[in-house]
Amino acid sequence: EPEPEPEPEPEPEPEPEPEPEPEPEPEPERPAPPPLAVDAEVRRLRGALSTAQATIEALEEPQVPPAVLEDIVVPQHVVADFARMGRWLVHEDLGRATMGGMAMLHPDVQGAVVSTRMLTMMPRIDERSLVAGRLGMGAPRGAREDWRLLEVLLASVSMATGGPAAVIHAHGPYTTAMSCEKDLIVLQPIDAIGKKHIGRIIIVEPDAVDEDTFLRQAVEALQQGGMRCVVVRGHGAYAVGADLTQAWSNASMVEHSMRVAMLARQANLKT
Repeated sequence: EPEPEPEPEPEPEPEPEPEPEPEPEPEPERPAPPPLAVDAEVRRLRGALSTAQATIEALEEPQVPPAVLEDIVVPQHVVADFARMGRWLVHEDLGRATMGGMAMLHPDVQGAVVSTRMLTMMPRIDERSLVAGRLGMGAPRGAREDWRLLEVLLASVSMATGGPAAVIHAHGPYTTAMSCEKDLIVLQPIDAIGKKHIGRIIIVEPDAVDEDTFLRQAVEALQQGGMRCVVVRGHGAYAVGADLTQAWSNASMVEHSMRVAMLARQANLKT
């Protein structure tokens, strides 16, 4: 018998086509992260510094009115110069509270002197802290006890400058201490800046009995010291200049030089 034909193998079923992968959904936009705490602190500090700077500038340039002193008007900018210089004296340790003072020739009124009052608080000078008078006409009401000394020093400086003059009475502790040494007549800077810009400083003895002699000696001492400064023994330095800024600069350099000299003496340095 013939063999039976084999049954044909069934055709394989076609594989199903793979389903397309779904496209990924776009991620939602994330909100910007909040600023860090340190950034906020930096901004706060910057704002505080700006406020502080504005306050400091307002203090450095005080808004003060002009001073009307009997028949003499002191301009606003002159009053502001006095106020600023009073703070500088305290800051530089050239005065404390009511210690110290200053005077200048009026820039617009010939022969007029503008000065701080007696017992004026240096860091709080305003238009009420000033007095004004005429050269050689006597001290105005409320003037300092050394009004005549201020007059003769201003007159001497004015002759040298041809017009403007200012004087500052500074109570620097080192200058005052050095001047208290018995029999010491000349204060000699040992530092280079003091030697160049100040030179020697003459000490005069206060004399309440013979004031005319004292005033003459003070003027002579100022001239012998190069028209920078004269020291009254135990009473501080009278530094002069064409304006208050120059007088303050001389007072500051004198005090610095006397501090250097005092420190060198305490250290037994050979100079």
